Amino acid sequence: MNYRTLGDSGVEVSEVGFGAWVVGTDWWGDRTEDQAVEMVEYALDQGITYFDTGDVYGHGDSEKLIGKALADYRDEVTLSTKIGYDFYNHPQAGHGELPKRLDSEWIRTCVERSLERLDTDYVDFLQLHNANVDEVTPDVVETLESLREEGTVDALGWALGPSIGWLAEGDRAVEFDFDAIQTVFNVFEQTPGRHFLDTIAREDADTAVIARVPHSSGLLNEQVTPDTELDAGDHRGFRPDEWYETGWEKVEALRFLEHDGERTMGQAAIQWLLSHDAVASVTPTFRTTDDIDEWAAASETPPLSEAEVDRVEELYRENFGITRDDGMDSLRSSVDGADLVGTGKQNAGR
Repeated sequence: MNYRTLGDSGVEVSEVGFGAWVVGTDWWGDRTEDQAVEMVEYALDQGITYFDTGDVYGHGDSEKLIGKALADYRDEVTLSTKIGYDFYNHPQAGHGELPKRLDSEWIRTCVERSLERLDTDYVDFLQLHNANVDEVTPDVVETLESLREEGTVDALGWALGPSIGWLAEGDRAVEFDFDAIQTVFNVFEQTPGRHFLDTIAREDADTAVIARVPHSSGLLNEQVTPDTELDAGDHRGFRPDEWYETGWEKVEALRFLEHDGERTMGQAAIQWLLSHDAVASVTPTFRTTDDIDEWAAASETPPLSEAEVDRVEELYRENFGITRDDGMDSLRSSVDGADLVGTGKQNAGR
């Protein structure tokens, strides 16, 4: 495993991180508490030191599991959590989005509760969870900076979603000199990740990028194939059939990335993300220890050559030679689509 830092914060993260949304919830399969703890410990054994959770995952259950699993390794790991949803006063309705709240008092309350569940007195990396651009006021930023000055958090970030992402939010995170932006980013879904890389370079900013969904919901790790039948509760079933049908064709166009058997497609997808200097960590969705074995090892597979990166760029510009609609031609926008001008994407609403 190799390691990078979040901006200039000094906070170190493993190039492949553990997205703890898979523990404490049943969206990616049921597992017992003991199985979840064993999975986290196994990831640590494979060199993963960055563990990314959120207070809303399982309404605190993910944080509790992470705190229990890593209690004996606190000084060896980088803990990140997210705040911003008010699940304390609102029940979860399926996969629907909960009401959000961001004000100074609420931020401090949420952080205190997260620290208690994580069984720690500080978090290495605190992220705002899907906050809209107009919700992050100067008072919010001042509160976050105060938490950093007090030693409660070491680095600050903004996790974007819940769709592919919001451009205005990521740009504001760079403007505020946040240490990292987390967003969906992969070979197939390069907006808004490419936009943020351009913004960071243009502003000569120290903001890093954390890439989630690096395998494009099972396509790039080939866990969703033409023969796969998704379970009724599988969140990936909400994507249109056209997305998967065109995705399988795109995977075939990327076979050259497997590089004579030196990388699996799943590993190549991670190495493509790591070819961007601003990308600090990639958080795939681990379901099994076999997943951890393969994707943690991606950090030490051969990096993509310049020619391979250029070829991916060319394929992306040409939409991999596919002319039909994939059913995913829109992005959510918090500013009525103004941030999507020039991206070729349509506004999917808020």
